[in-house]
Amino acid sequence: MSMKIVVYQRGFVAVGNDEREGPELILRNAAIVRRWGTTGKGLGWLATDGPTPETVADKAGTIRAHELTIIMTLDVSPAAEKAWERRLSS
Repeated sequence: MSMKIVVYQRGFVAVGNDEREGPELILRNAAIVRRWGTTGKGLGWLATDGPTPETVADKAGTIRAHELTIIMTLDVSPAAEKAWERRLSS
């Protein structure tokens, strides 16, 4: 299981620990990212450096989505994963 940021159809963005179950991508210990909080560095910043103090992410538990509803995924770096884990556990 690795951490990913997932962009879904209609603009939803989530972060969590991913796994596959047939055609579904499951994110566990997930959150919906409501505000990126980056300053001109975009969504990739959240994958490489983690959330900023201005990032707003609402805990969502487990998210299940069919793979056809996914626009893209970003692998979260080990350093960013630690930052996200701290944010999601608080």
